Amino acid sequence: MPRRIAKRLIICPVRRKINDARNKGRPPELIGRMVISHDSHQQTEPEGFFCRLRDAFHVFARRSSQVLGTAWAFIGALVIIAVWALTGPTFHFSDTWQLIINTGTTIVTFLMVFLIQNTQNRDAKAVHLKLDELIRALHGARNHLVDLEKLSDEELKKLEEQFTRLRERAQKTAERISNLQRSEKL
Repeated sequence: MPRRIAKRLIICPVRRKINDARNKGRPPELIGRMVISHDSHQQTEPEGFFCRLRDAFHVFARRSSQVLGTAWAFIGALVIIAVWALTGPTFHFSDTWQLIINTGTTIVTFLMVFLIQNTQNRDAKAVHLKLDELIRALHGARNHLVDLEKLSDEELKKLEEQFTRLRERAQKTAERISNLQRSEKL
């Protein structure tokens, strides 16, 4: 069987405190680097500008989604709209007055798409990794189901059909068992 290439997840800590806590007991050449590898051949990649920028964006996106997903943020948005609506008579409901709210909502919507997508991608990846770990850890589970999200549509369709057949078979077996139990009681 061909040896699989190690998959790796490189984590670049933004804050030095986190980095120092993670580096306790690590060899000096690995200080400042964090690598999680699925096999025993760990590879390292140095922290760089893009790594720090990516981590800063992850922290910003996570905190923004925590703050902007609250009832207070919704109330704040309602207050902004109310203030805008109340200033309408002052500005004689002009085109500029309308342009202000249109431009503001467009910019906020455009930026929120990226924040929401980033948060959703991270959450989905975390769920997939947790499920992959459960599949890997369970005895008797089919390990080829790990990284299922990377299969083609045709492969997913075949797998779905296979699970449908398994479910139908299990349902028939359960019906037979219940019928046998009923007949034994009579």
